[in-house]
Amino acid sequence: MTSTDSQRPGVTNFVHVGLVVEDLDETVRFLALLGFDCGEPGVFSGEWIDRIIGLENVTVETVMARAPDGIDMFEVVRFHSPSAGAQELAPAANRPGLRHVAFTVDDVRGVVDRVREGGWETVGEIVD
Repeated sequence: MTSTDSQRPGVTNFVHVGLVVEDLDETVRFLALLGFDCGEPGVFSGEWIDRIIGLENVTVETVMARAPDGIDMFEVVRFHSPSAGAQELAPAANRPGLRHVAFTVDDVRGVVDRVREGGWETVGEIVD
């Protein structure tokens, strides 16, 4: 890196990732099971959120979920309006966009067992 590069404005800190979900309660339950500290939900609407989101007549319910490291966060969002069209097929895995989120865990088999006991199943096999 040159001295010119270090003087260029840029990202100074990671804040959060926004995750839009259909079932906010179930997603929060899942994240809490993994050890995330999930805050209380808040409902937001109005012209200011319309401008931020880029849609009209937006009403969203959000929960901030802080990772066990105390720093990284998800903003988990469920849209009350406008409707997202849940009947649409999920995009193929090769379409551009956020495809996965990875975590470091102390015991992958133990975490998978806990997730399964919570009522979820893995999509594929567990590979170390």
